[in-house]
Amino acid sequence: MGMSMPENVKPRLVVAISSRALFDLSASHAVFETQGVDAYRRYQLEHEDEVLKPGVAFPMVEKLLAINSRITGGPRVEVILLSRNSSDTGLRIFNSIRHYNLAITRAAFTGGVSTWTYVAPFGAHLFLSADPEDVRQALEHGHAAATILPSSAQPSSGEELRIAFDGDAVIFSDESERIYQSGGLEAFTSNEIQAARKPMSGGPFKTFLSMLHHIQSEFPTDASPIRTALITARSAPSHERVVRTLRAWDIRIDESFFLGGLPKGEFLKSFGADIFFDDQTGHCNSASRHVATGHVPHGVANEKGIPGKKASRS
Repeated sequence: MGMSMPENVKPRLVVAISSRALFDLSASHAVFETQGVDAYRRYQLEHEDEVLKPGVAFPMVEKLLAINSRITGGPRVEVILLSRNSSDTGLRIFNSIRHYNLAITRAAFTGGVSTWTYVAPFGAHLFLSADPEDVRQALEHGHAAATILPSSAQPSSGEELRIAFDGDAVIFSDESERIYQSGGLEAFTSNEIQAARKPMSGGPFKTFLSMLHHIQSEFPTDASPIRTALITARSAPSHERVVRTLRAWDIRIDESFFLGGLPKGEFLKSFGADIFFDDQTGHCNSASRHVATGHVPHGVANEKGIPGKKASRS
């Protein structure tokens, strides 16, 4: 089909998601892990007409797609399915997508091989997967990506999509974090005060945040379908560089929390996050008890042999 795009079409936010992040595939995945691919195929075919239960990222996807009904000028958000299933075993997944009326029409079924290589051809601004290696590869190739952690947290009510981010190594680069890891808190704080007016480089999630901001800016502030929060363990005076960096990028964040090392979980719960992104396993594990959480295995805290602690900061 040769379809040309009208010139006034606004940019579309594209999110790629794996079937295990979208649906609860724990039963069939256990069959795959213990009995292999043939048993898995038989299992999926036998259960083809059984609807899958929503997975950890399902509420976020539902709210993302609902934005299209509130915006004029064609769909502005698209969700793509990237699955290691074959199209044969993936039929159950599409049956479930249809059951929940999710407007997901594009998919890649890779028959067991990595899916991250299809993030770029689909033009995805974010890739959510349950496979840490796929996520790591996507990040190394410059794409925003996160590993969806198991979570029993209840989805937040309300139609508004609420997304929370850590700062360093997620929205911003890990340049300041490296100073913290090598020189400690004093060196970090001193550097941030000196560099307060020098904007930080963008981290892996800068473009995704920018796309969210584009959609937000089409609505009056009090009627936006998206609300964002920065939840960082930074505190004053290192907060100034964060504020000035976002100002320089012309990106609005609705709520900012400078916690000086306090646990983030209760704040995320109070904010009502549909999902939270952080680069540190420790923060992610505690956050996932309260809200859906994506681990971003990027930056110095995720390099081999470095303890993942940014206790008194972000």
